[in-house]
Amino acid sequence: MIFYACINVGCLAMLATPFLERDVGFWSAYLMCTIVFFIGTLVLILGRKRYIVKPPHGTIITDAFKAIWMMIKARNMDAPKPSYQADLANGGTNVTWDDHFIEEVKRALVACKVFTFFPIFWVIYGQFSSNFVSQAGQMAGHGIPNNLMQNFDPISIIIAIPLLDRVVYPFLRKRHIEFQPITRITVGFLVASLAMMYAAIVQHMIYSAPPCYEYPLCELSKIDGVKQGNDVHIAIQAPAYIFIGLAEVFLSVTGLEYAYMKAPERLKSFVSGLFLLTNAFGSAIGLALTPVAYDPVIIWMFVGLCGASVTTAGIFWYLFHGLNKQEDKMNSLDKNYTGEDSS
Repeated sequence: MIFYACINVGCLAMLATPFLERDVGFWSAYLMCTIVFFIGTLVLILGRKRYIVKPPHGTIITDAFKAIWMMIKARNMDAPKPSYQADLANGGTNVTWDDHFIEEVKRALVACKVFTFFPIFWVIYGQFSSNFVSQAGQMAGHGIPNNLMQNFDPISIIIAIPLLDRVVYPFLRKRHIEFQPITRITVGFLVASLAMMYAAIVQHMIYSAPPCYEYPLCELSKIDGVKQGNDVHIAIQAPAYIFIGLAEVFLSVTGLEYAYMKAPERLKSFVSGLFLLTNAFGSAIGLALTPVAYDPVIIWMFVGLCGASVTTAGIFWYLFHGLNKQEDKMNSLDKNYTGEDSS
């Protein structure tokens, strides 16, 4: 959670960039970002002697894929285990890993199954930097840049993370209520659906307001040659960003945690990368939806995404809620293990 909070502290630069873009020029906004990246790179270089660096060795990813292929061929998840191979009549196949490594791979595969539902969330998440910005441009800004509203997302995350970590989760644990990862992810999908439902409501308010109603930024809205949004205050949009931020805490933070905790020691970065790959699939789906992202049809896209998220929450819970009971068992897999993978 600390890692994700730090990311969103950096996102607060969006508080400055809209005004730099409007009042100074695009170059100033890009320059600020360049300076920040330079400082970050400099910190990494200067602190390189303080980091724990594990030298690359072995063929862990290759071994993992070999083990999975053996599972598929034998239609048995235990087939790659040396103990299983030793019991075969022909002596089986000589492998370079131990039974524990296969148990870790099986656990990582469970995590990958969980990840398959995340593209739906990433489609919704992508709205906050695309269609939500356009929606804000259709409203009465009262001097507020439409892309400034995006800051409600990181602000809500920065507030929610310590509140959940230090107050809500301990409060639930004291009352013997375990808010396990599968439950958190399910709640995240439901909160994401609230973001889309609220966005649809805001869009309806825009279409119900003068001067352009269902066709915002029409010629009738021009004042001194500049098109103005419909008569709905831009601040009304804030809860949509807040819902997106809360959904991120339940979904993205939990997903990263799940990827890290369930992966074998030397496959953690690889499995985490597979989790982040779901973002790419979400972006592809979002790109496919662009033909329906226009007035006055876009309201139905928001409604559709709301329904998709609620449906995903139901299916996800139905398929994976049993994993909550296995959480402690899966996480304790490495506690009593004293050997080393031979890979």
